[in-house]
Amino acid sequence: MKEKRDTFGSKLGIIAAAAGSAIGLGNIYRFPCMVGENGGAAFILIYLLIVICLGIPIMLSEFVIGRRSEKNLVGAFKILAPGSSWTIVGYIGVLCALIILAFYSTVSGWTLEYILKACTNYFSGKDINAIEQGFVDFQNASFRPILWQIIFLILTAFIIFKGIKDGVEKYTKILMPALFVILIILCIKSLTLEGSSEGLKFLFKPDLSKIDSKIILSALGQAFFSLSVGMGCLITYGSYVDKKDNLKTTTLSVCLTDTLVAILSGIIIFPAAFSFGVKPEAGFGLAFNTLPMIFDQMAGGYFFCIIFFVLLAIAALTSTISLLEVIVTFISEEYKIKRSYATILGSSCAAIIGILATLSLRKNSILTLFDKPLFDNLDFLTANIMLPLGALLIVFFVAWKMKKDNFYDEISNNGSLKNGIVNKIIFFIIKYIAPIVIVLIFINQMFLS
Repeated sequence: MKEKRDTFGSKLGIIAAAAGSAIGLGNIYRFPCMVGENGGAAFILIYLLIVICLGIPIMLSEFVIGRRSEKNLVGAFKILAPGSSWTIVGYIGVLCALIILAFYSTVSGWTLEYILKACTNYFSGKDINAIEQGFVDFQNASFRPILWQIIFLILTAFIIFKGIKDGVEKYTKILMPALFVILIILCIKSLTLEGSSEGLKFLFKPDLSKIDSKIILSALGQAFFSLSVGMGCLITYGSYVDKKDNLKTTTLSVCLTDTLVAILSGIIIFPAAFSFGVKPEAGFGLAFNTLPMIFDQMAGGYFFCIIFFVLLAIAALTSTISLLEVIVTFISEEYKIKRSYATILGSSCAAIIGILATLSLRKNSILTLFDKPLFDNLDFLTANIMLPLGALLIVFFVAWKMKKDNFYDEISNNGSLKNGIVNKIIFFIIKYIAPIVIVLIFINQMFLS
């Protein structure tokens, strides 16, 4: 008899968990940085078109694989392509999730440190140089970065330990509304600052003359990065989705939620930056150095600085939950290990790699490769190679290996939903357009960036 798997208990739970997987630190700081570097509103316009035309079909592909198989990332390909080498796609996804969780937990731990700094009013009266030096000193501390990293992984493991309905669904249904409340509070504050209108103009008034191949490729890369396609999280979550749920509306809801968070983050950052004459800079410096200085200069900045770093921590947690779920589901189902033991094993492996990544950021660390810290190498490996490769193989599998009728059965709930021209357009994009676009992204990231 087939063992009954845990499932999401509600449509809201599916959307909250899947959107939480997509929403992460990249939405809060990376998206605004990309907007700042690539023409402002022109970049956003291209980004939105890409999400609609490509992001939704590719995300839907992952959901289809997951729900069709009702298995973990590796088991899905064993079920849908038995006896073939397609299982390698699943193994790549699990490895990718493990590596990302490892170095992502490093940055996630930083959010806890900075919540403490904000609560103790550490940033008061400090200029940007002092704040940057404080960040360097923290990275070089022998124990604190690792302590916060381990605490964050333990918190993630606790939620995964509880299962899908009582763990992932329960907590993401709390975390996601909290994230939106904080976003709205910070948006309102940013919009009340003097000179904020210039930031809004930069964000929403496109200069179409700025659109070029660089902006288009950058928007493509950011859309794939932001939606978390290619790493298997959505295949794993899809395997828990009830057969009665509409996968198309679920996918649309997740993409809209993820994009809304990115836009709201821009509304927080750009009006504030323009108000204080600060240009947003790329990388971690924006969130951990520049913004604390801005908060210190604004009325009520102490309070808003705290809730901003709480926002970062929540965004990070919703992502680490999905990453660990990929690993735990794989271990527990493929090796017949209890979920509790699989959670301990998966989080321990991530902790070992993650600690090495954290230590590699210290001054004069020996944990380097190609003259770069291990952390940077893991980031490059996943973002520039494994994610595009995973996404490419997934769309190839759905379009060329998986039977077309099976795809249509899943997105039409076995014919109960109309299988019209929209579904045919989606399949055409998955089969022909998406592979070309993903290859272009790969070439751009590997050789042109």
